[in-house]
Amino acid sequence: MAAGSSRILRYVLFAFFGVMILYFISSSSIPRPALPAVPTKGFNWKGSTEGPTAEEVGGEKPGALNGQLSNTEAPAVSAKPAESVAPTTPKPSTDLSPAASTGGKMNATFVTLARNSDLWEIVKSIRQVEDRFNRNYHYDWVFLNDKPFDSTFKKVTSALISGTTHYEEIPEEHWSYPDFIDQEKARQVREKMAEKKIIYGDSVSYRHMCRFESGFFFRQPIMNKFEWYWRVEPSIELYCDIAYDPFKFMADNKKKYSFVLSLYEYVETIETLWDSTKTYMQKHPEHLVKGNALDWLSDDDGETYNHCHFWSNFEIGNLDWLRSPAYLDYFEQLDKDGGFFYERWGDAPVHSIAAALTLKKEEIHFFNDIAYYHVPFTHCPTGDQKRLDLKCHCNPKDNFDWKGYSCTSKWFKVNKMEKPEGWEDQKD
Repeated sequence: MAAGSSRILRYVLFAFFGVMILYFISSSSIPRPALPAVPTKGFNWKGSTEGPTAEEVGGEKPGALNGQLSNTEAPAVSAKPAESVAPTTPKPSTDLSPAASTGGKMNATFVTLARNSDLWEIVKSIRQVEDRFNRNYHYDWVFLNDKPFDSTFKKVTSALISGTTHYEEIPEEHWSYPDFIDQEKARQVREKMAEKKIIYGDSVSYRHMCRFESGFFFRQPIMNKFEWYWRVEPSIELYCDIAYDPFKFMADNKKKYSFVLSLYEYVETIETLWDSTKTYMQKHPEHLVKGNALDWLSDDDGETYNHCHFWSNFEIGNLDWLRSPAYLDYFEQLDKDGGFFYERWGDAPVHSIAAALTLKKEEIHFFNDIAYYHVPFTHCPTGDQKRLDLKCHCNPKDNFDWKGYSCTSKWFKVNKMEKPEGWEDQKD
């Protein structure tokens, strides 16, 4: 009996010492991770590197309708910061030349024409713009609507935008028939276009939109605060990182208008637009600058229009140019001629013709590196290495630039520019 108890005691002691040995071995050979740093202040939406407060993690963000969050103090907690770790994918160097300006942001804004019903489509665009560019720059965003924006639209959009948001209602005189328009004649035109199945041919609101974008968006009081604009529409995509500030690039390189897509306009929608344009050119030869891009618009020295235009649902431009007598005189001529309602003149050919006539060629810029989609066309940067450098996710075969219906090849030709390497692989 005593021998059995002694044997059991020895087994227990052996087990105890074995466990202790394993514990010491494991404690000394496995390194413990350092505790992550704990922030000591609240979160600032505008580019702060400090962490969020408890309220912002679990509750509503104060100041969201302004597009920014206020700083709130949180109890300080001391902790040893974690060692910095090299990123798994180092940011590649690119051949993009950043703007020469080294100061703060440009006096610039994004601008969007939208209705409350567009909310869930415009938020897709906002996330694209913020994730690919604006999270690093925090530019303002102006929203324009012919009706008041509701609280949901303001709350959701301002929560996504890193800059200050502005919401403005368009005055009725900028979104209605001018008193010189024969509305019965305009109605008959819409009926005929509907019979011909011309896109937006029977739409009244589309015509108001085109006239507003052509002559009034830049005259809204809120826009008077800014010098540069970047137009953004619902449901667009930006396929690549934007590794520099396009506003600064435009200013530093003396650009005033820019595009990513160009194409031919529907002839049935602008049958007399060039007639009105020629009237303008005859009345205002002082606005036609030497070295302009007339040869991109016309193949016979201005006698006829070849229908090329920049697709204006993406454009970065200088507001002072739009406010200039050269542009305003052009718009006034078109407006008096009534083609926004008696035909279906779009803002894209209006902006394009005005830019091509009143700006020098070198003042208009093609952004190859800003990858863009708006149904149904895609601009995917030409150049394999460029797409890798900018972390693009577009299919280069979808690139519209060098297809037969695009006018971008013609733009390169009249400017004596060499096409990017690899363009042949993206032809028809």
